[in-house]
Amino acid sequence: MSSLRDAALSSRAWPFEEARKLLKRFEKAPPEKGYALFETGYGPSGLPHIGTFGEVARTTMVRHAFEAISDIPTKLLCFSDDMDGLRKVPTNVPNQAMLAEYLDRPLTEVPDPFSPNESFGARNNARLRAFLDHFGFAYEFASSTEYYRSGRFNKTLLRVLENHDKIVGLISPTLDTERVKSRTYSPFIPRSEDGRWRHFQVREINCKDKIIVWNTSTYWDQRQRRVQEDSKEPNYIETSILDGTCKLQWRADWAMRWAALGVDYEMFGKDLIPSADLGAKICRMLGERPPEPFQYELFLDAEGQKISKSKGNGIAIEEWLTYASAESLSLFMFQKPRTAKRLHWDVIPKTVDEYHQHLRAFPGQDLDKQLQNPVWHIHGGHPPASDMAVPFAMLLNLASVASAHDKEVLWGFIRRYAPGTSPETHPGLDAAAGHAVRYFEDHVAPERRFRSPSETEREALADLRARLAAHQGARDGEALQEIVYAVGNAHGFEPLRDWFKALYEVLLGASQGPRFGGFVAIYGVEGTIALIDKGLAGQLTA
Repeated sequence: MSSLRDAALSSRAWPFEEARKLLKRFEKAPPEKGYALFETGYGPSGLPHIGTFGEVARTTMVRHAFEAISDIPTKLLCFSDDMDGLRKVPTNVPNQAMLAEYLDRPLTEVPDPFSPNESFGARNNARLRAFLDHFGFAYEFASSTEYYRSGRFNKTLLRVLENHDKIVGLISPTLDTERVKSRTYSPFIPRSEDGRWRHFQVREINCKDKIIVWNTSTYWDQRQRRVQEDSKEPNYIETSILDGTCKLQWRADWAMRWAALGVDYEMFGKDLIPSADLGAKICRMLGERPPEPFQYELFLDAEGQKISKSKGNGIAIEEWLTYASAESLSLFMFQKPRTAKRLHWDVIPKTVDEYHQHLRAFPGQDLDKQLQNPVWHIHGGHPPASDMAVPFAMLLNLASVASAHDKEVLWGFIRRYAPGTSPETHPGLDAAAGHAVRYFEDHVAPERRFRSPSETEREALADLRARLAAHQGARDGEALQEIVYAVGNAHGFEPLRDWFKALYEVLLGASQGPRFGGFVAIYGVEGTIALIDKGLAGQLTA
């Protein structure tokens, strides 16, 4: 244990760097609450997306790293802001007209568009928990609605009320001038008569009675970005700030939660840095220390746009799991968290194979290298052995060439290439074969574009066919790759990658592909000869 701790205290892996930053927080004394609290936040206004998973996965990696260098107990709280109002109707759900009637109502009071018997917030919370449970995260779930209405935040809400004007002064420079003049900003938001959160004009703050007095005739219209005033006389109402009758606007709410719960560590996207900075100032204003922050870069869709829960652009958690393992998704989250990453279908096969490369390397590495290996962090220090006898990219190409719609077709090739393997002895490989078939059907088959060979390519393919047919030596990938290289060189391909591109485009219907010698070894020399015959006869383009 001491050698592990010593190595972890100097490891350059980013989770250990973060863990050391958190450990320094407790140099003078351990946390009074008895544990270090890690928090992640979730806004259930849309279906949980892959970024939500990423935040929990990365926080868990830092938590494991912290536990390796410290004896302080830890807790991970996954907090849902389900008391927020529905700001806009998501574009990827049914019954949108119905949802539009509930704009600005708390998410836990908005009917679920899929099943109106429960709330939209409750449905999305349940989906989030189901996904987190699927990945085996150790966490405690928290609901904003429950925490507010149970009075758990009351003590800290009173501190917010006592510092009301200071907080307004802190946030006012970030607001529209018209709104500042109209006094329609307050960290507190009351509910209007129709149950919506409404930004009414502030008239009076009463700390003694724990209330705010509002002018309900003047309010800030968030959608119109302007002050709305009724023609009638001002109408004043008093609202208690306790037990969920009011809620805080989100920047103040974030800071209040840090202060109330004693959050020690929280991640957030780069787009939230200004809000987090304000939240840290508010947290100190409330007499508490803000958490140690970590800013990660955003995920981008195929067009380079930020992925969004409401738009549904990007890959959902369940979609990734349709085509790859949970561990491969964790690897994607581990890699370069401070670098914006494109999240599109073509990253999945690459990430699967990288994950197994790290698994295979792990046993032979020294401790320092193991602590930098992503699989140490993905598996909490205990990674399994890889059973991928065939790379995932190769399984995809086998599925493509064989037009496989059943993983048993792939097992026919696998058993011949790696005798002794079976779905029972290699369950990871069996799952990958199923993933490969589904990925081929959904993302490869629709995009395949075979072409006819040029005259030079035709001559080279015929030569390759003849050399394979005459080959009497070893049939491993390296030996067969030498034959492929020899043909390309003999026919003057310059650069040589043009020869491989021709092989992929003519025989596989893609612009890139596997190490071709390895493909021949798995698909079989005879099968490859038959494939070349089809390419030369124009049967593949047909």
